[in-house]
Amino acid sequence: MLRQLGLEPAVRSSSVDEAYLPGETPAEHVERLAREKALAIALEAPAALVIGGDTVVVDGGRVLGKPADAEAATAMLLSLSGREHAVLSGIALAGPHGVLSATDRAVVRFRSFDRATAERYVATGEPMDKAGAYGIQGLGAALVESIEGDYYTVVGFPVQAFLGLVERAGWRYDFGRLTAVPPA
Repeated sequence: MLRQLGLEPAVRSSSVDEAYLPGETPAEHVERLAREKALAIALEAPAALVIGGDTVVVDGGRVLGKPADAEAATAMLLSLSGREHAVLSGIALAGPHGVLSATDRAVVRFRSFDRATAERYVATGEPMDKAGAYGIQGLGAALVESIEGDYYTVVGFPVQAFLGLVERAGWRYDFGRLTAVPPA
């Protein structure tokens, strides 16, 4: 997404434990993980603007993570067929300004499909490393009937929330550049 916005990020992984804390809601979880991921990398590069993020799929009260195997992926997809579910993406921006974070929510409705369709999609391998067992930005787009909210939240990088954090941190997005805004 950053490259689509004309920015050239240096991509680094953090080794943050992604387990839920007792009593933590899905929204609290994704925002906390986004903050922890951003802070972990910011310690290595304190002068940089560091972005962290996390995304979950929520079906009612059930959080759908990455499927353990093909059968679990098929079962997840079939449970979403013809229904709506929520996608929550947390994003954090760490740097000299400290750390700022936000969570965005989108609602996705899947078209109705049968087991054979779900199995054919699972056979592509795409669902295996995706929360909720699908990627809207890939072949999984064929399962989606509609979306309410920011498409990029479903992809896992809520662009509007990111731009809001950039502004709050004292920067301006200039279509391909981030520019520090001098204090008033």
